[in-house]
Amino acid sequence: MRGKKKAVADQARESAALCAALADQAGVIADIAGAMVRALRQGRKVLLFGNGGSAADAEHIAGELAGKFALYREPLPAIALTTNTASLTAIANDFSYEDVFARQVRGLVAKGDVVVGLSTSGDSPNVIRAIDAATERGAITVAFTGSRGALRTRARLVLSIPSTSTPRIQEAHMLAGHIICSIVETSLFGGSSAGQGAAGR
Repeated sequence: MRGKKKAVADQARESAALCAALADQAGVIADIAGAMVRALRQGRKVLLFGNGGSAADAEHIAGELAGKFALYREPLPAIALTTNTASLTAIANDFSYEDVFARQVRGLVAKGDVVVGLSTSGDSPNVIRAIDAATERGAITVAFTGSRGALRTRARLVLSIPSTSTPRIQEAHMLAGHIICSIVETSLFGGSSAGQGAAGR
């Protein structure tokens, strides 16, 4: 039992340290939120995607924006490109899995949209291809990633968590995502939503 308690404490401290380190990237997190606010004010949209746990994170953030974070307000146009299984399986089958997001980006993204790719390794080919496709279409590109990988050199705004541990990176990504949603919501609709996230309550 002592070994299990130590494992719990060690992992909790590791995660807390990485989340606290987000303070060192307050500037880029604020820039990402600001880019979303400007785009949404101009009638643009936010699109997000990733694989596995990062797919879940993309859907979580899209849900906070399209539904609500803490304030009851008008919905925002946020789309997770991971949710349409017909599109995902058709594109993977007819083209390749590396194209599952890029092809959707080419069909959905307009100049000025914000496109967010999440990859803990920074080397997911389908995420990199989609970010490149978004750049070609004039979108504002954002990467959520770890300390390594090519994705960090492809997006305009990069949140890079100083770790190579997939679960720890994802935990920091979601804290950053919640902070961004809070800033976007209060910037567009007023009020205060800090620390009051309630999507799905």
